Amino acid sequence: MNDTLLRVEDLRTVFRSSAGDIAAVDGVTLDVPRGKTLGIVGESGCGKSMLSLSIMRLVPNPGRIAQGRVMLDGRDLAALSAAEMRGVRGGDIAMIFQEPMTSLNPVHSIGDQLMEAMRAHDAKASAAELRDRAVEALRRVRIPSPERRFAEYPHQLSGGMRQRVMIAMALACKPRLLIADEPTTALDVTVQAQILDLLRELQAETGMSVILITHDLGVVAEMADEVGVMYAGRVVERGTAKDIFEDPQHPYTIGLLGSIPRIEEERERLLSIDGSVPPPFALPSGCRFNPRCPFAIRACTEADPPLRELAPGHRAACIRAPVELALDIAA
Repeated sequence: MNDTLLRVEDLRTVFRSSAGDIAAVDGVTLDVPRGKTLGIVGESGCGKSMLSLSIMRLVPNPGRIAQGRVMLDGRDLAALSAAEMRGVRGGDIAMIFQEPMTSLNPVHSIGDQLMEAMRAHDAKASAAELRDRAVEALRRVRIPSPERRFAEYPHQLSGGMRQRVMIAMALACKPRLLIADEPTTALDVTVQAQILDLLRELQAETGMSVILITHDLGVVAEMADEVGVMYAGRVVERGTAKDIFEDPQHPYTIGLLGSIPRIEEERERLLSIDGSVPPPFALPSGCRFNPRCPFAIRACTEADPPLRELAPGHRAACIRAPVELALDIAA
């Protein structure tokens, strides 16, 4: 059996502007193994969330998928009609959005919103059946007194509870792939750990694959089997979590790892990456990271390097890889 559940091939998502098409996702290729977690990391503005919306076919106007394929078990989601894609969302692929307070409808109870999600994929079920399943879904994500919470509204729940409701809603129809976009944003450390433990338990129970989108490398280290590092709309490094954390080969990845505070190291100040992610309408020539890269040479401004395989399963888009960049930057 093919070990890949989802394969994204040369995906390009663009937005119309007076200056022409602007690419928010530009030539992304990646795989999501069955039953495993793929972490997508990068700064804000790197294209992580737009990649997830492209996979779900939820790109807001005036955006569109200009090229590429999104293959779910050999079925190209980018080529489906709108009606066919509605059947895929929630059923085969589900998503946890960043802000549960804005994702949940404030004028409908938690139970009504859960039942609505279930009814979209099971129109023949009775209201009583849907209610029982909704209460069980809340119980499954460890919400206490689920029968009482069923009738409550989003504003009556804490941030952690609302996030659990979003997880329950996403898993209501037993998807094969869950996309979690910053699932622990704005949660305190204790609740964050509970949510991550819950996701791990539910993945073990159901065998679903997970795409975990985050800027928190600590979360990636804890949760991900494989990692894709995004910068300016492209994947600049891909590999197993072990590869990325123990042998990073792209200067951007090294910079992200160098900015993590470490208890065992005494530093007067943390390492930082100068500058910021360039907007998609003002990309530099050559490698998109070269204006911020401490290892850039003249050749870096002349061509944008593709992902190259440096070791089995480990790729980086850097003309200077493989080198001991990590040792250089630490020094």
